[in-house]
Amino acid sequence: MERLSRLAILLLVAFVVFAAPYCALWAANAPLNGEYFVYVGTYTRKTSKGVYAFRFHSSSGKLTALGLVAEIPSPSFIAANPNGRFLYASNEREYNEAMGNTVSAFAIDPETGRLTLLKRTPSAGDGPAHIVVDSTGKALLVNNYRGGNVAVLPIEADGTLGEATSVDQHHGQGGDPSRVAGPHPHSGALSPDNRFLLTTDSGLDQVMVYRFDAAKRTIVPSRSPFFQEPPANAPWHVNFHPSGKFAYATNETTSVLTAFSFSEPDGTLRLIQTVSTVPEGVKTYGPGNGPAEVRVDRAGKFLYVSNRGHDSIGVFAIDHAKGTLSLVEHVPTGGKNPRSMTFDPTGNYLLAGNGSSNNLVAFKVDSKTGRLTSTGQALDVPEPASIVFVPAKAAH
Repeated sequence: MERLSRLAILLLVAFVVFAAPYCALWAANAPLNGEYFVYVGTYTRKTSKGVYAFRFHSSSGKLTALGLVAEIPSPSFIAANPNGRFLYASNEREYNEAMGNTVSAFAIDPETGRLTLLKRTPSAGDGPAHIVVDSTGKALLVNNYRGGNVAVLPIEADGTLGEATSVDQHHGQGGDPSRVAGPHPHSGALSPDNRFLLTTDSGLDQVMVYRFDAAKRTIVPSRSPFFQEPPANAPWHVNFHPSGKFAYATNETTSVLTAFSFSEPDGTLRLIQTVSTVPEGVKTYGPGNGPAEVRVDRAGKFLYVSNRGHDSIGVFAIDHAKGTLSLVEHVPTGGKNPRSMTFDPTGNYLLAGNGSSNNLVAFKVDSKTGRLTSTGQALDVPEPASIVFVPAKAAH
């Protein structure tokens, strides 16, 4: 009996020391009643004024508009801190005389969803087009499209951003100098283990590979630093498979998806397949189609790609062993020029933002077949460019 008591005490101590902090963190970030805020980053070229928000009920899939929650120029791409307390926005098309191009940090009100600007920090390059927060919540990685570089900004304890701790400048010219002369890094994705960063450079026609050091908040090119796409392919968005064994990139000018195997410790990308993102006969880039976002469901069974021009979402089944893709269907997005799309945290719904028709459309996801069915919800939001879910406290 005495031994059992001692064992119970030791287990309790172990829980308090090791497990309790993680349980507390989970509890702090878990949504109450399955409610989330959906933040939408936009371009402020016409009618938009900044970041807009909705309240999302995961049990029903219902969206309720909250309106403008932060007024700021062109927060085209947004990303949330894993702790659910802070939101970051790249001010892509706005130049500040004092700081140059900037990235903004906001505090999130967990009850109302309102955003409070904490600080604006130089992005370390011109035209910050895409940002991603690492899994520790201590680093923000920025793709500066016009500046041709990738930068790491440290995230401080209060949620603000510090000056860049690492910058890698790209050099060279791609296969179509008349279209985009010079390097243009457009998007990035971190590996599931938080150790590698993939960056698409549409100017160089390359998918670049970096080693990411979360403790030092630095990036360095991997031993195999890039995969060279065909000339003028213009790789646009990239994402990892949840297993970390595969990666997928959209190519804007050719409407082609490239599927890669990804191997460690070198971080090497190897081409395993190319497939069209649209049905046969659809014209590509210019007056035709240009794919944008690529997403993989959390089970790693299906891939989704948004097609601007064809105005559809392409759904593909993923071979578990090989990582190859096979077409399931193309689904109309209920609007024009779908840029961003993302899954809700349950994986039961997918939201797509139609940039030219100014609306957000919700789809129900069939986890067995991957197919999408419209929920009938198409909500107004001006010039949507990116979508992020953040846990919310239940509305009273």
